[in-house]
Amino acid sequence: MREESAEEQSRMSTPEEPGVTHVWLPFRDTSLYVAMPDGTSRTRALLAGALSQGDVTQDTRYGEPLWRVDAGDLHAVVEALWSTGRPVRIHLDQAPPSARPADPPRMTPVPRREAAFDGTLVVLSRQDVADGVVSMELGTRSGEPMPSWQPGAHIDVVLPTGVTRQYSLCGPLDRAGNTARWRIAVLREPDGRGGSQWIHDHVQEGGELRVRGPRNNFPLRPATRYLFVGGGIGITPLLPMLAEAEAAGAEWSLLYGGRTRASMAFVPELEGYGERVTVRPQDRYGLLDLAGFLGGPAPSTLVYCCGPAGLIDAVEAHCATWPAGALNVERFAAAAGQQSAGTEEEQPIEVELRASGMTLTVPPELSVLNAVGQAGIPVLSSCEEGICGSCETAVLEGEVDHRDSLLTEDERAANDTMLICVSRARGGRLVLDL
Repeated sequence: MREESAEEQSRMSTPEEPGVTHVWLPFRDTSLYVAMPDGTSRTRALLAGALSQGDVTQDTRYGEPLWRVDAGDLHAVVEALWSTGRPVRIHLDQAPPSARPADPPRMTPVPRREAAFDGTLVVLSRQDVADGVVSMELGTRSGEPMPSWQPGAHIDVVLPTGVTRQYSLCGPLDRAGNTARWRIAVLREPDGRGGSQWIHDHVQEGGELRVRGPRNNFPLRPATRYLFVGGGIGITPLLPMLAEAEAAGAEWSLLYGGRTRASMAFVPELEGYGERVTVRPQDRYGLLDLAGFLGGPAPSTLVYCCGPAGLIDAVEAHCATWPAGALNVERFAAAAGQQSAGTEEEQPIEVELRASGMTLTVPPELSVLNAVGQAGIPVLSSCEEGICGSCETAVLEGEVDHRDSLLTEDERAANDTMLICVSRARGGRLVLDL
């Protein structure tokens, strides 16, 4: 099969087809962009009528005027466009044509991540949903709506012990991402850092927890077909994804594994989907048949996997030859082989904090995050393992030695952002937007 050149691919993606409506969804952009061969007033009215919230704004950054809409409304927008009878072409992970210049990429600072919510929430309900797993619904005492979120999002739970843990939001939400309660599920981990045990032993219905978020490093991208693989507590970020795929009319199936059926949370809830869900406890079926479930790569198919490191490693191995971006994973622990600071080969590095007007020397035994904190510069952080993304910081100069388990290969190659809790510098110097 002949591969198209970059020039051919770009030409195929430009809106030159008469009567075709083009929709662009750039990777990790919070907006989508629509070019429609109709009058602007009709286009705006059609799109605005499809939205449950938000607005339709005109965007001219890409040369030709486009309509910008919140990316979470993609399915509603596409349904509205289909209603006109015109064909629709969706460009996943692509920016509009004029946003892909041949010029060298610009070092544009990445906005610092701010939590949409940072405060105290009440435990509105608590329920045992599996052996060692407790589900909690969090909200305000007054019942005010919580900040909106999309499937794949997580929150930070800041405990009185000083430990901060991340938990996926796994409850229901409407198509606009609204909900009055946030649901999380907590697995008791006897060998963990004590956060889950503290929650199990001390947090009861009516109690309070400090919460930050939500943030989403594991977004569900639009596709016509999904294959979901969940292991143990890794089912939690997949639950709202299943509901979203179902509501969008996409083809999907889930393979869910665990040690025993009793240890697998939310099985009764999942059984409502019928044959689309395959539950395979290891004590009865052995290891998951990933090859049989995943098969080979297929057009417009995305794989989403969350669970133990061994499961994710096996899925990554199976999908190693699939197209880039087809596999999406979320880890609860750093990937095997991630380098750590403080080895014999480490050298001190120089880090300039340009916005603060200071330069730090970071010794081998200290992370950039800790050095910045000791200098009195506040940075949002949580896991300190390179998996949650809360400390992501813009890089203005220097080459990054990426050691995280979150950024994609394209994001690493761009060299404009880093997770300062684990990553360091190649060449001995970095300039950060702090």
